[in-house]
Amino acid sequence: MKEQIVVKPALALIGVATRTTNAEEAGPNGRLPALWNSYFESGIAERTAVSNGHLIYALYTDYESDASGAYTTLIGHERGGDAVDEVPGLVPAAVPEARYLVFKTKRGPVYEVVAQAWGEIWAYFQHSSLERAYTGDYELYDGRTFNPEEAEIEIYIAIK
Repeated sequence: MKEQIVVKPALALIGVATRTTNAEEAGPNGRLPALWNSYFESGIAERTAVSNGHLIYALYTDYESDASGAYTTLIGHERGGDAVDEVPGLVPAAVPEARYLVFKTKRGPVYEVVAQAWGEIWAYFQHSSLERAYTGDYELYDGRTFNPEEAEIEIYIAIK
């Protein structure tokens, strides 16, 4: 897995969300598969004005503590100018400007490569001098070229 450091501006997102933990996601009652189903069923890009509608964000935010605590996951898009008001069933989220360590997964089945990448990210930070900021991390998917069987995803981890 390759990584690089970038600075990204603040983001305003809108999407569907749930609160969970990594321990819950590792078991049979994980909420993220159902959240992805809710995202696809929501038709969010057609329901509201979004910017860069081809970019799908899976945001991890509102961390209780660190990788072992609860967090909120939001799957959605950048909010467009007309999407600043509340949209029924969708949740807004703000991501501050930050420095990110960007990891790029290997190519393969999306659920496999993303799960493997997060395991490598957690291991990376156990032995790194860089510290996670826990202000908002996200996976970035490009809907124009997305193939769930041959996915290659970028994961942005906010660092101090």
